Amino acid sequence: MKRQKRIIYLSVALVALLLLGGYAVGHLKEGSFFGLGGEGSKQANDSPKGSENGKPPVVVESSESVKRRAALKKDLEQGLFLLVNKENSVSRDYKPEDLTAVKYFAPDRPEQGRYLRAKAADAFHELSEAAAAEGYEIIVTTAYRSYGFQETLYSNYVKTHGQAEADTFSAQPGKSEHQTGLAADVSSPSVQYQLTRDYIDTPEGKWLNDNAYKFGFIIRFPKGKEDITGYVYEPWHIRYVGKTAAKEIFDEGLTLEEYVEKEI
Repeated sequence: MKRQKRIIYLSVALVALLLLGGYAVGHLKEGSFFGLGGEGSKQANDSPKGSENGKPPVVVESSESVKRRAALKKDLEQGLFLLVNKENSVSRDYKPEDLTAVKYFAPDRPEQGRYLRAKAADAFHELSEAAAAEGYEIIVTTAYRSYGFQETLYSNYVKTHGQAEADTFSAQPGKSEHQTGLAADVSSPSVQYQLTRDYIDTPEGKWLNDNAYKFGFIIRFPKGKEDITGYVYEPWHIRYVGKTAAKEIFDEGLTLEEYVEKEI
């Protein structure tokens, strides 16, 4: 009798162990035991790459990116990205307060056109001196123009060429970059200090095209971008935007319009 009871107890214990083992194995497959395998592991593996607990990854900005952003912010605050074109104008009485005489200026041109904003003037002096060090003379023929001066100039072009043609190479008053004090027309003795598209074929014109950005200037009306700028190609017309933007515009082959839309 005792033997039979012992067998019954052992049988019950064995069944209990089997049931418990099956329960444990089932939960191990589901990944609920100690976090191993199964669904719990799948959820962790399905989390976005680089994230933790489903949270977005922390993006650490590089020092170069921080410097770039700071430089662009400073240049923006100083008005270097002021966009003046056929769609954006300045008022009749707009005149920068920091206009400074340019040292390297064509002697036979009106004196009122030898001024640039201080930062642009300093940058042009560096550009002109760097060119001279390599044997090239690049000087300003006209820089700042008042609203009234541009009004007279544009009116004369319209009388001579008609408005449709004049609008392809001359700005209406209030829509000229020259009024910002950030733009200048430059030339060299190789073209008798004239403004001509042949300038790009001269050593000075090529040097300017390849190096202006190093001093914060861009070729404002580049070839092939007439539909964006609204003006024909002018290899002599440079615009100061600061070194950071100038390099990016040069490297990416952009106009100021495209850059402002993209970055500012």
